[in-house]
Amino acid sequence: MIDYDSPFNSQHEDHRIRSILPGAHQRRYCQPNLRWRQEDQRLKGGKDWKSKDIKDALKPAFFTSTYQIITTPDQVINGTVPTPGEPGAIGYYDFGINSKLDVICYDIVLKGVTGDYQSPAKTATHIHQAVKGASGPPRLAFPNPLPVSDDPKVTRYSKGCLKGPFTTGILSNGTDTAAGFTVAQIEANPAAFFCDSHTKKYVPGVVRGQLA
Repeated sequence: MIDYDSPFNSQHEDHRIRSILPGAHQRRYCQPNLRWRQEDQRLKGGKDWKSKDIKDALKPAFFTSTYQIITTPDQVINGTVPTPGEPGAIGYYDFGINSKLDVICYDIVLKGVTGDYQSPAKTATHIHQAVKGASGPPRLAFPNPLPVSDDPKVTRYSKGCLKGPFTTGILSNGTDTAAGFTVAQIEANPAAFFCDSHTKKYVPGVVRGQLA
């Protein structure tokens, strides 16, 4: 039986890689050093992420697109003004999308980040809609990478899957900024989206990176 606990073919530092052969097709899985937190194992759409339709979404053939983004502090923008994040920080944001099922799976690693998170949204780790050099509303909110620490040597992880309909907890004219959003919109124009995380010391963003 295939283990779907780790949907990405990632090779970041501090990960343990194992290979699995489903039939004649080899697939590699990334295992973080930290176990997923309980809240990472539940889909926001109300289904357990190990349900059959989500397992299908995690199969390599069922990802309709994948994205691997390296985020850095120099890309952070406040409005249209460059506002660098934490010096020395770096983030690896891997996403796998199944637009047919409106599912996005994520494997996020933060290094060199210190202090707790801060955001008016329900979490402080997002995909926003905006082109390079601009700010925009969050469309997706992911569980924050853990553990939180003041030690820059501590690596933080967050991994799991979300299924629409989505919410961010941010209201614009009384409507959640994720209302009506689907992951197919990312596939249609990935350059119009960026990912980031926000901390108390770097509220505009500790790191940022465009999806394309």
